[in-house]
Amino acid sequence: MPLPETLLTANWTDLDLKVVAGEWPADVHGEMIISAPVVDPRLSFQLFGFGALVRLSLQPGTFGAPADRFALRVNTIDTPVHRIHERTPDAFHGGVLGLDSPYGHANMANTAPLGWGGRLFATWDVGRPVEVDPVTLSFLGEVGSAASWGGDSFGHRNVLPQVFSTAHPVIDRERNCMWTVKLGLGAAGLEPTVVRYDGDGMDVRTWRLPGATVAGSMHTITQTENWLVLADSGNFKADFGEIMGGDRSVQIDTKVPVYFVRKAALEATPNGGEVAYERAMFGPTTGHYYANWDDSEGVRVLFEHMDLTDLACRLKATDIDANGNDLNPAYVGMYQMAMSAQTVSEIVFHPGQPRGSVEASNRFDWTWNLQLSAMDWSHEGRVNPTHHHVVYQGRRPAALSRRILDVYRDRIDEAQVTAPEQHATLATFRRGDLTLHSRWTFPSLADFPSSPIFVPRRGGTPGGGDGWIVVTVVNDDGFRVECFDAADVHRGPIGVLAGPNRERVPFMLHSVWMPEARPATSIERLSFADDIDADAVNALPDDLRDAVRAVAAELTPA
Repeated sequence: MPLPETLLTANWTDLDLKVVAGEWPADVHGEMIISAPVVDPRLSFQLFGFGALVRLSLQPGTFGAPADRFALRVNTIDTPVHRIHERTPDAFHGGVLGLDSPYGHANMANTAPLGWGGRLFATWDVGRPVEVDPVTLSFLGEVGSAASWGGDSFGHRNVLPQVFSTAHPVIDRERNCMWTVKLGLGAAGLEPTVVRYDGDGMDVRTWRLPGATVAGSMHTITQTENWLVLADSGNFKADFGEIMGGDRSVQIDTKVPVYFVRKAALEATPNGGEVAYERAMFGPTTGHYYANWDDSEGVRVLFEHMDLTDLACRLKATDIDANGNDLNPAYVGMYQMAMSAQTVSEIVFHPGQPRGSVEASNRFDWTWNLQLSAMDWSHEGRVNPTHHHVVYQGRRPAALSRRILDVYRDRIDEAQVTAPEQHATLATFRRGDLTLHSRWTFPSLADFPSSPIFVPRRGGTPGGGDGWIVVTVVNDDGFRVECFDAADVHRGPIGVLAGPNRERVPFMLHSVWMPEARPATSIERLSFADDIDADAVNALPDDLRDAVRAVAAELTPA
């Protein structure tokens, strides 16, 4: 069984989980927040469904759960577009990047949760971040007006602007702001603009980076004390021939640019101005990367490379898998999984030099399908990180399309992509030299672990090794949550949670740990009514115009 067959068919529901193995540590505390796209049969690519947020309480007896149960609560985020969709579902249809409609393009807000001082945001690469209430998981407002972002990334005037952004903004605790990015179509391709949100109000501030370009996406940005670090992901490139109905021919990049922007330069430049930057190159391409806060001896970045992982390729009903078998229909709409093992590296850059120095790197025969990772996100943990925990989902030849492998025939190892399936792995690497510190192999090939979190021990030593790793595991035999000692994951899970009836859950993306979930505070936030383009609304047919106005009214504070 290469992947759970219910991965793209199961539904989320509120659950009260119970301990089914081992003992759940009493000091594991806080909330695990997970982003997930809701499966939608209108979409050919299930990465693009409406965003749901899942909150799992890591101590029993909270949020309505019995004293010996752990509350898992779910909500599909009631964004303006979701509310409009519920009123006029027939106006929406599946598009290249989610749902399209006469209103414009939907912001699915389905990829990553982001915590900030007790506040909670949901993000997506093709939309602005949205704020939600940590308790109800309901919509509060989008981050900054579309006009302050510079409008639609393609220059369109719609009720729902399409704003290419990043799924991983960063919170600057020194400045008490969120740094993010907008990608807009320019003469040389997608051009990045730095975006700053100060936590309240209607607008964001922006700065252009003249001459900077991105060929794929900018799935992550990261930061040091003095620099923002913005890399072209390179793993999600549009193929316009494929969009027009032809065969895919575009490959992901082998090397991509990374841009370094001084925070002080941004602060010294008026809103809307241009800011100088430094540029370097690195490879293989990556979706996720994390810089150390201390940049006194260079900008040190940990890259979770996604060697030969083309996330723009989706599996189709007519596909043949790597071993020549008909694709399992249950996997239609999933992304093409990795076509090689993945690398993790630490590279030190000195902005102004054309490339960095690879200080440490690893790649093993079991590091296929690097999924996601866990680390200590505290300030102290970013200053002196000690442990980095990574989930690998294993080699999955039955989830590789021969159609796509043929595009990469000059770059793949045929013997490797057709080799037997591998079990998934949770691995801990020591920061600095990336030595393998500890490793756990999941017992079943049917186990599909997803995004892990690090939960710090109260009063413990920062850095990622003193606490617990909590991992969600999808399996057709039932969803479970496993807790590991962060100092030694090799021991295996010390406590396991599951639903009372072997409940199954669908595909999920990123997760984050929050110390607690409190109701959102009252601050000035952007309202949908103040964000919409009146001319775009007036151009709609009567029934669609009425839906927009009704949603604007219900989202307007009393």
